[in-house]
Amino acid sequence: MAGSFTRLISGRNTAVLLASLGAGTIATGFLMTENNSLVAEVKNKLYPPSSDFPDLRKHNNCMAAALTPAVYAKLRDKLTPNNWTLDQCIQTGVDNPGHPFIKTVGCVAGDEESYEVFAELFDPIIKDRHNGYDPRTMTHPTDLDASKITNGMFDEKYVLSSRVRTGRSIRGLSLPPACSRAERREVERVVVTALAGLKGDLAGRYYGLGDMTEKEQQQLIDDHFLFDKPVSPLLTSAFMARDWPDSRGIWHNNEKTFLIWVNEEDHTRVISMEKGGNMKRVFERFCRGLKQVEQLIQERGWEFMWNERLGYILTCPSNLGTGLRAGVHVRLPNLSKDSRFSKILDNLRLQKRGTGGVDTAATGDTFDISNNDRLGKSEVELVQLLVDGVNYLIECEKKLEKGQDIRVPAPITQFRK
Repeated sequence: MAGSFTRLISGRNTAVLLASLGAGTIATGFLMTENNSLVAEVKNKLYPPSSDFPDLRKHNNCMAAALTPAVYAKLRDKLTPNNWTLDQCIQTGVDNPGHPFIKTVGCVAGDEESYEVFAELFDPIIKDRHNGYDPRTMTHPTDLDASKITNGMFDEKYVLSSRVRTGRSIRGLSLPPACSRAERREVERVVVTALAGLKGDLAGRYYGLGDMTEKEQQQLIDDHFLFDKPVSPLLTSAFMARDWPDSRGIWHNNEKTFLIWVNEEDHTRVISMEKGGNMKRVFERFCRGLKQVEQLIQERGWEFMWNERLGYILTCPSNLGTGLRAGVHVRLPNLSKDSRFSKILDNLRLQKRGTGGVDTAATGDTFDISNNDRLGKSEVELVQLLVDGVNYLIECEKKLEKGQDIRVPAPITQFRK
């Protein structure tokens, strides 16, 4: 049975209710074509923002720290051009008070405009997550010249594999938390059509998750390429799993060293990877592939979301800027037992995870070590930071093997003065 509010908003009662609420200034076209937005508009007028403010007293994420009742009251009734709301942005942070291994952001963008319409929430979150980067006064550098990397070959006694990833979003289409089925399918069409133009060592094939054979699926599982339907509440609460597996897929080159995930957490997730410790070669392929994909997309009349303050625009504020995570799987049996290990990582601007990914704790003596920063430094700076940091960790490991002492390095400066 329809609820009383639903009956109230239906049919002839709508005009009466809108008039009584002073809603006559709403555009007629908006009324006729956006019924869901209309319902939200009227419902919000029935209840003040103070009645809607979420209970964040036990929360530990960036959103909970930034969202005050005053900010919520100012932003609650605003909409992006794609009808994305503040409450949709913060739902994942409301539903997930904290994370056992990392401090989460607690909000997502539904489109490129979210970062402007809800700037009074996103700006302090960005400043918190990115160590003081101020998106109102600072600009983000981009540098994809892999020839600048030095000492990019690790000792393979310790480094088992090397990987660089980022994300890219197609301008004009809603991001995964907000996209319609049609928009998601358009992302897939635009990206897959462009990827067909890659040549040489980057040439490859696309596998749609809903269309692949059992043999193809098993091969992608064996290669550790396949991504599955999100089960993490951080993603499901952000509406990432809708319509699964519609228009999701994986593209990889024939050598299986350059991958692109389509319509997972972002429109695209671009990955360059290989066994061993040649991070410079991995980054060179990453830069070359990114440039070629961008050119192919632009030739078809599309472009990536980017601006000089936030860099490349992605779903989660934690990935703004470069969106880049350069990482290695590295064995550190002695250093990992040293009480100074965590402090060394902090000072080198590095983070450790389990080799199973973000939702796993580190076990044993093998760790996934990666750069902690995304925004305010260029791609070259972040990969060089990772290279220098991992080489320092290996140097410490070798000293501990010989019974020698190690020291905690001085903290790396976050931004150039």
